Amino acid sequence: MDNFSPLPARQSTVQAEAKTLTDLAYQRLREDIVHGAFHPGDKLRIEHLKRSYDVGATPLREALYRLSADGFVQVQGQRGFRVADMSLEELRDITELRVVLEGMALAQSVEHSDDDWESRVVASFHHLTKAEKQRDPDIQEWEIRNREFHLALVSCCHSPWLMRFHEILYDQHKRYRNLARIDRSSRRNVHKEHTAICDAALAKDIDTLRAANEQHIRATAEITGRLLAESEDH
Repeated sequence: MDNFSPLPARQSTVQAEAKTLTDLAYQRLREDIVHGAFHPGDKLRIEHLKRSYDVGATPLREALYRLSADGFVQVQGQRGFRVADMSLEELRDITELRVVLEGMALAQSVEHSDDDWESRVVASFHHLTKAEKQRDPDIQEWEIRNREFHLALVSCCHSPWLMRFHEILYDQHKRYRNLARIDRSSRRNVHKEHTAICDAALAKDIDTLRAANEQHIRATAEITGRLLAESEDH
């Protein structure tokens, strides 16, 4: 018989609470990094984060190590943690990977789709359309509706690993987009791009869907890359 004894109830509860706090710290830090509350290269000091997030040092360190595994944070040995740098080269790399992996996720999702999937896609596209048609668009609302639409499209993908990498790449791309913001001078019709994606998805035309989605991703990357290059020049 293995020499194994269960954790005492108190110790088990403490570990469960710590995991919950780690998850909470991880989600909040990730959201703030993605949305630009922290800038590339910013130091992430534990003492400062403890006050800002009202979380202990141990859950914060665990969250920061998880974020480093996802590419949002860099570990500096004994010097602590800092927000990961951003570059045009990395943007191109993220774009290429997102095109491939999201295309795979879309194909699997359509292949396993059902009536509920179709309802999610239609509803999320309707909400996104309303956000895009506003005379004075709310950027935060648009971001939420945009994410809901893209997640609905891949919601029948049955590969946990593929979905994990899809989420990381989506947020990495979003981080670049949020840094550069929206190019107001662009004549790009994002709603037309979303309509093409939605129509192909509902028609279950996988090749057209993947092509429309790739065009959508690359258009975002092109504008973001140009604005990032201009900011680097200044």
